Amino acid sequence: MSPMSSTALDQQRTSRVSPLTSPDRLRREFPVNGRVADIVACSRRDVVDVLNGRDDRLVVVVGPCSIHDPAAALDYAHRLAAHADLLAGELRIVMRAYFEKPRSTVGWKGLINDPGLDGSFDVNGGLRTARGLLLDIIGMGLPVGCEFLDPITPQYLADVVTWGSIGARTAASQVHRQLVSGLSMPVGIKNSTDGDVQVAVDGVGASRAGHVFMGIDEDGVAALITTDGNPDAHVILRGGSAGPNYDAASVGSAQRALRKAGLPGRVIIDASHGNSGKDHIRQAGVVREIASRIAADERGVAGVMLESFIAAGRQEIGASMTYGQSVTDACMDWNTTAALLDELAGAVAARRSLTYGGWQLNA
Repeated sequence: MSPMSSTALDQQRTSRVSPLTSPDRLRREFPVNGRVADIVACSRRDVVDVLNGRDDRLVVVVGPCSIHDPAAALDYAHRLAAHADLLAGELRIVMRAYFEKPRSTVGWKGLINDPGLDGSFDVNGGLRTARGLLLDIIGMGLPVGCEFLDPITPQYLADVVTWGSIGARTAASQVHRQLVSGLSMPVGIKNSTDGDVQVAVDGVGASRAGHVFMGIDEDGVAALITTDGNPDAHVILRGGSAGPNYDAASVGSAQRALRKAGLPGRVIIDASHGNSGKDHIRQAGVVREIASRIAADERGVAGVMLESFIAAGRQEIGASMTYGQSVTDACMDWNTTAALLDELAGAVAARRSLTYGGWQLNA
């Protein structure tokens, strides 16, 4: 019997290996112009300033659970950009532009993985669509936020992302903590799906340290990556199977855990997922409670995340689909979203009036 080759031993369950375009090639195909570079750099600084308390605005990351229709995403972005301009004095709005969808079991994995929504898995086409869409959105003056799931994806998109996130299913992953340590934008790490906040606190601590790990370079070549650590990693409270954690007591508990670890005690709250019981209608109640606390001088909450699209609810992927409606988690509609953004801006203004009133009193 002749010996089996290394390939035969290694690829018994692999049906195909296809070439992937290099990050450098994609970046040259969709280059960053001066306006986009300025928007990304400025918005990153703004978000970091809010996280560190140097800017009294509120960061709001808002948009579809995941983007499946680029035309509808651009439509949404136009609406959001106009509203963001109106509220820029109180809110630093970042559009949620998620292209990778983590699955508990199986299902559609996002625009990058399957842009045709048909199981064709044209990843090269998905990467091109995603990068082109990000540049179009930023060109409207609207910064973008992405969840990073596959550790290779950031090489293709991270240069134009203002804010990143690590999801609840990967918060404990060493691979993702190493990834965050080398990213150039602030990154939020969510508590685990069961609601464990310490996992996120540990993730933030690990991400702030330097690491050496294997990855790919801009040419798509296997490389050893050495990072300095990300000082702008932070915790996102998203609730969990044990219940919500957006209330004042839960925020206070998270702050104490962060400070015990020697980390800044400011968090972002995800109004969806476990905090709303995955009910898009209940997001509004979560946001309104947070707004009332901010208006009463809450300082521990640096930002809020909202799942929002043009039409409310969600739908299954199929031949006949509703324009501007999510195909993953259910989202609030645009009109509800605009009203909640106004309420959050009003809360920031009210908090400012307390600060200003105190200054006047002490003067």
